[in-house]
Amino acid sequence: MRFHSLPESKRYADTAAEYEILLNRYNTVLTELFAGQPVYVVTMSFVPDEGIEVWSSTDPHALNPGSRPWMRLREDEDSDPGGTLHLHVSEQRWKPRILDPLLRAVADDECAGVIIMDTDLRRLYLPYDGGADVILAGPQDRDALKNAHADWLSTHPLGL
Repeated sequence: MRFHSLPESKRYADTAAEYEILLNRYNTVLTELFAGQPVYVVTMSFVPDEGIEVWSSTDPHALNPGSRPWMRLREDEDSDPGGTLHLHVSEQRWKPRILDPLLRAVADDECAGVIIMDTDLRRLYLPYDGGADVILAGPQDRDALKNAHADWLSTHPLGL
C-alpha cells in the first residue's frame, strides 16, 4: 500500500510544520511496524561512469549510522553508459526519530532507494519523496494498517 507524506497528496514540504507532519507520518508507520525490534536499513548510491552526471551530492550511507557495504550492482543500458549501484546495510533497533535525517533527505529527493525492513524480511517500508510504500506478509496486516491511516492513503483509483 502507499501512504502519502503530506495532506492532499502534496509531494514536498515547504515549511517546518510540513516537515514535522511528514516525519511524524514516516515515524508513526515505522513504529507500528517495528517498535523496539531490530531492522535492516538499506541505502543506495549511484556511482556513474565517466560522462554521467550525479543527480545528488547527498551521501545516503552517511545518513545510515553503522552501515557497511553490502553489494554492488552494475547498471547499463545498451545505448547509454551506466554506473554502479552501491548498497549499504545497517542493523538497528527501531525507535522513533532514529532515522529522521535520512527520511528528510528522502523526502527532499536527495536520495532514493532506501528500504527499512524487519530481520525476517516480512515487512518492508520504502520511503520516497511524497510518501512511502509498505509491503506486508499478509492481507490482515495490510488492512489493519490501511484502516488505521486511511486519510494518508492515495485517492488515486490504483492507490498510487
